[in-house]
Amino acid sequence: MPLTDPIPVAQDLIRCPSVTPADHGALDVVQRFLESLGFQCSRLVFGPDEWRVDNLFAMKGGGASPHFMYCGHTDVVPPGDPAHWTDDPFSGVVRDGWLYGRGSNDMKGGVASFLAGLKDYIAAHPDHPGTISVLITGDEEARSVDGVARVMPWLAERDLVPDMALVGEPSSARNVGDVIRIGRRGSLTARITVQGKQGHSAMPSRADNPVHRLMAALTPLLAAPLDQGTEFFPPSTLQITGFDVGNTAANVIPATARAMLNIRFNDLHTRAGLIERLNAALTAAGCRYEMQADSNADPFLTEPGPFVDALVRAIRRTTGEEPELNAGGGTSDARFIRAFCPVAEFGDIGATGHQVDERAGVENLRTLSRVYTAILEECLA
Repeated sequence: MPLTDPIPVAQDLIRCPSVTPADHGALDVVQRFLESLGFQCSRLVFGPDEWRVDNLFAMKGGGASPHFMYCGHTDVVPPGDPAHWTDDPFSGVVRDGWLYGRGSNDMKGGVASFLAGLKDYIAAHPDHPGTISVLITGDEEARSVDGVARVMPWLAERDLVPDMALVGEPSSARNVGDVIRIGRRGSLTARITVQGKQGHSAMPSRADNPVHRLMAALTPLLAAPLDQGTEFFPPSTLQITGFDVGNTAANVIPATARAMLNIRFNDLHTRAGLIERLNAALTAAGCRYEMQADSNADPFLTEPGPFVDALVRAIRRTTGEEPELNAGGGTSDARFIRAFCPVAEFGDIGATGHQVDERAGVENLRTLSRVYTAILEECLA
């Protein structure tokens, strides 16, 4: 068990119903903890009045190198109907070795583990070299516009960009320490509307069925994988996430058909190249169409090197695990940091985030706290 138990801190955070963008005192919990350790804290508020986002940046060491930054978030997704939960979603109940509550896994438990590990590191190394900073946002689970994406340029304007950053998202698969994410895939969403000609289903020659054309365009895109993946990236995937014709009559060929796609793509692709591929498929199927394509993330990779090596050493000597390095999963705030410094992700086992009865293993969070202490020792050596 670490010298500082992360569980009471995690419970305090869970009991703040900080559904994006509301904070409800979650950042106050973090700020009080960090100020007790001698950190200078700045609260950064961005966004319009109807979507006010609170962020916290805290620093100890004045910016001297090596500068290590931990990044996390205290906002959570809505819990849904509380009646579906065994306990109040914001109770922070501990039962049978599990800490329950919205955010326990994603990612208030991880934030608490870092705070506990940080306290133990400072107690053991009061005159530690370099700088430690902590960036906690309240805008990760929804728009991700007024959180880390705004704070990183704010840091750059003040010459406070770290030398390395660790995002505490739950990255582990089966055991704490078995995975470090050193990159993420990009994400592209396409909304397609295909125009046809309405008609009677008994007389298809007098109509133009947009459903058939849209299916003809999508079928070859689904027939073969986009790629086989790379050394660190899993294969790119295309998923149809919506399909609608707005038709309630069985004997009417509809006038329009709509589809929504999401592509998670690795560094073998670009957003422009994928959009061109979609346009080519729709054109080949003879579609008269409109397409809106949006991307909120490009793929990136932090190449293995001194920073990643330090993470591996800390995990290995604390847990005995030999972490796999990969760039799987969805998107995270790491995409806003990657342009400023090397960034990786490491945290708890990502098993129950966003679920009913979300939970984190008590001993897993304690192990994670010890690993975070070791990471600071390795990175600030």
